[in-house]
Amino acid sequence: MEVYVVDNGGQWTHREWRVLRDLGVESKIVPNLTVVEDLQVDGLVLSGGAPRVGIDPSKMGRNGEYLDEIGCPILGICAGHQFMALHFGGETKPARVPEFGKTKVLIEEPGDLFKGLPRRFTVWESHNDEVTIAPKGFKRLASSDNCPVQAMQAVDRPLYGVQFHPEVEHTQHGSDIFKNFLDVCRQER
Repeated sequence: MEVYVVDNGGQWTHREWRVLRDLGVESKIVPNLTVVEDLQVDGLVLSGGAPRVGIDPSKMGRNGEYLDEIGCPILGICAGHQFMALHFGGETKPARVPEFGKTKVLIEEPGDLFKGLPRRFTVWESHNDEVTIAPKGFKRLASSDNCPVQAMQAVDRPLYGVQFHPEVEHTQHGSDIFKNFLDVCRQER
C-alpha cells in the first residue's frame, strides 16, 4: 500500500511520513505542486504548513486538484484540514484564540478516525487559523474549548481533516488515528 504526504511547508511533514513508514506503509513526501497524474496512490495526507489558509489559501499549491480529482482517502492535517474545509465551502478564519501546545479534544462522534479511542484526550496544536464552520456534506467529529472543528469527515467520500498534529508524540493516540486512516485506505483499495 502507498500513501504519500503532500508537503505544504509544515514543520512536521517528515514526521507524518515517518509515522506512515513505521506503520509499514510505502510512503514518500511530494511537493504540493505535483501533478495529479503522479499521485496514483492508496491514500494521501495533506500536511500542515506555513501558509495562512484563513488569509491566503492560494499558497496551498494543487491541493484543490487533489481533493477534486483523486478518489483515494485523503487526510488533511492542520493547514491541510483548513484548506479542505475552505475548498468545499466551509469557513476557515484566523483563530479567535490561536493554539500552540497541548489541548484537550472532545470526540463528539468517532467516525472512522477515532474508532476505539477515548472520548477525551490530549493533542498537540500549532495554528493561527482554524475551521470555524465545517462544509456542507461534512460532519464534525471533535472540538476543543477554543476550536469548534478539531476534526471532520465527509459524509459520502473518504475525506478527513484534523486541526491538531497526530504525527507528534505529544498527541495521545496519534498513531492510532493514522492506523484508522490506513484501515480506510485498505477498505477503499
